[in-house]
Amino acid sequence: MSEKNKYRLTITEAHSDLLKVEMTDKYCNYCCVYEPSVEDAIAYASYWFGETEARREANQTHAKAVMQMNKIDKEAGILTGNYDGLD
Repeated sequence: MSEKNKYRLTITEAHSDLLKVEMTDKYCNYCCVYEPSVEDAIAYASYWFGETEARREANQTHAKAVMQMNKIDKEAGILTGNYDGLD
């Protein structure tokens, strides 16, 4: 299996009778939730992994928007030195 298709799911005991569910998708997005049962943990993981491509597209759209804002700020002379103008 190539690294591009690697998904990771870890379920461990946490506190208050909850299970800690940690997930990493093939784009290295990370999520941690707490669920009361293994069945609930698997159900949430299935949902979260199913949203992998939509999450990547949303992240790409956000990154493009930030780059466009930087470009506009630079053209307007707002960016100077290490200041990015996004504060």
